[in-house]
Amino acid sequence: MLRSLYSGVSGMRNFQTKMDVIANNISNVNTTAFKSGRVKFQDMLNQSVASAQSPQAGGLGGVNPQQIGLGVKVGSIDTIMEGGAFQPTNRGLDFAIEGEGFFTLNDGKKDVYTRDGAFYVDYDGNLTNASGLKVMGYQNADTTNFTGAINNKATDKIGVLRIPEKIGTAELQEFNIDGTGLITGIYSDGTTSIEKKLGQISVTTFSNPSGLEKNGGNNYVRTNNSGTPSVGVAGAASKGFIRQGFLEMSNVDLANEFTEMIVTSRAYQANSRSITTSDEMIQELLNLKR
Repeated sequence: MLRSLYSGVSGMRNFQTKMDVIANNISNVNTTAFKSGRVKFQDMLNQSVASAQSPQAGGLGGVNPQQIGLGVKVGSIDTIMEGGAFQPTNRGLDFAIEGEGFFTLNDGKKDVYTRDGAFYVDYDGNLTNASGLKVMGYQNADTTNFTGAINNKATDKIGVLRIPEKIGTAELQEFNIDGTGLITGIYSDGTTSIEKKLGQISVTTFSNPSGLEKNGGNNYVRTNNSGTPSVGVAGAASKGFIRQGFLEMSNVDLANEFTEMIVTSRAYQANSRSITTSDEMIQELLNLKR
């Protein structure tokens, strides 16, 4: 009976963990590029009452082992990395990655990775996210004379992407970013217009993206189980394409989450009932002394 009490407690405790994950999923249903979580359970240790026995020649047949389970535990809390639907925004600095990969951001000390492509241009022309983290990519050092395409060559350096307001005496009129992340600006000095390829947004992939660790702010950091980051350009080496004017929505499925909530609530109640039933059985045993 004491075993059943502790088994019920383990069930309630771990189903509470599952409810925490479900509630977090639902609260982030409108979070840009949010990846939902999933809880998987495993049985705990089993107490062997009797060991298995093999069949005996001319005698008894085989006997299976007899075991009593000691409850449940959380086996894993997975991050479901499937992409969400695209939401059109018609904003020039909103981007979504169609396929695998992450944008790379830098806080001045380390790189973090995100699928949230809502970017901005700061006072110095740096491409940043809402928190001020700078977007990384291939930036040619000599912007003034640069006219060729950037194709992730060994001579290209990974660095902070900039969209300068002026190049010499020419001022920025407009810019666009294609499916490979190539940034092209149109500059004019009042008499002539010049097209400049300013840089290219990099896309980073991992052999095990589910191994990334959430770091808040829609960002992830690499772990020992995520694999080494593979940096390149969109559309190459299994990296997805960049879509301008779109944002990736959360991949939370509300119908599934509410169903899981009902199942979890009922399982929590059932474990609570097993505790009260075990308590009643213990009370009956104590009443024998009367």
